Amino acid sequence: MMTAHKHPTITVFGSARPRAGDVEYEMARSLGAALASAGYQVCNGGYGGIMEASARGAKEAGSETIGVVAEFFGTLTNPWIDKTVIVSSLVERLTKLVELGDGYVILKGGTGTLLEFAAVWELMNKNVMNEKPIVVVGNFWNDVISTLNNELLFEGKTSCTKFVSIAEDPEKAVHLLNERLMNT
Repeated sequence: MMTAHKHPTITVFGSARPRAGDVEYEMARSLGAALASAGYQVCNGGYGGIMEASARGAKEAGSETIGVVAEFFGTLTNPWIDKTVIVSSLVERLTKLVELGDGYVILKGGTGTLLEFAAVWELMNKNVMNEKPIVVVGNFWNDVISTLNNELLFEGKTSCTKFVSIAEDPEKAVHLLNERLMNT
């Protein structure tokens, strides 16, 4: 289930907009610290906002961090990234972020985060990749999850929400990840 490296890697997706002091930034920073304390390394898109915050929290708590950046956006990462992976396109970036994760945490974000969340979810739903934990933090994505679940039930398919867990805070997110990854 987990990749071959020493510590499982959790890929964190979220908005590039929050800045230090914003609620979303501080939640992502707490998430990074909680993930590090539980023995995970953090992977994300390498830029600012939630990506910076989750890497910062992880580094401050002693974990390694990976940033996946695309030449399309520029290759300069935030200062909390240990290892930079440079790809040429947005699609390659998404593919690498998914590939590196043993699990995924989704925080508040816009269309880019929606694309990342949907890609991971659909790859599992279509059995293109092995099932891995997806945890959304907070209630931002609840309507999306509910709408998709209702549509799939209408189409006579089993619930795809089995792939997604909802956590109210970073500590619960780590607990849910631990249940799936640390007990295998």
